[in-house]
Amino acid sequence: MQFREVTILIVAETLLSLVLFTAVIGILVFLVRKRIRKYKPADLAVFDRLQRWVSPANNRAMLFFSFLGSHKFLIPANLLLIFFFLFSLHQSWFSIRVITIALSSLVLMFLLKYLFQRKRPLSPLLKAARGLSFPSGHAIISVTFYGLLLHISWNLLETGLLRWAIAVLLITIILFIGYSRIYLRVHYASDVISGFIIGLLWLLISLWVLDNLEQYAKTIV
Repeated sequence: MQFREVTILIVAETLLSLVLFTAVIGILVFLVRKRIRKYKPADLAVFDRLQRWVSPANNRAMLFFSFLGSHKFLIPANLLLIFFFLFSLHQSWFSIRVITIALSSLVLMFLLKYLFQRKRPLSPLLKAARGLSFPSGHAIISVTFYGLLLHISWNLLETGLLRWAIAVLLITIILFIGYSRIYLRVHYASDVISGFIIGLLWLLISLWVLDNLEQYAKTIV
């Protein structure tokens, strides 16, 4: 089987998984959409609790972590990873994973935002963010991107201590990205927590599909 045919198969399988996953989420949407659209007392209580930690230094730190989960950082980061795995390590399947998971995560994020139509918090800490609130795009994309990095580094590295150090670092970045969105009051806590869960589920589904496709492709190429 040619590389082009394998790529088409991967895209088709991933899109099918995305459709099935979205269908399940869609059913849940119609069950809980009205409840999620409303502002929850618990979400507002989280804002009140975080108010004591607001300071210029913390503002700068949270803006930095928020940037690490933004498209301005992640688009170049994804492109660098693709070229690094493809031309430096000659690991085409890692490049395919990066492309597939990045694009499918974006599609899933925008689709869910459109379905839920939840507006953002009314009083952002520094400046307002564009778009809809639920689920948090930063949370979904950070889990899929940094989670994929964790998966790849865990498989490439042989040193156990280095593996765990990178894993702790990447998980910390993910958590602080989510926390920064709540701190900056551009997302409710429920947006971020749901984004983490959705992102993790989609990452696991995508990796399972792509791992099986890789094994299948190796048997027929």
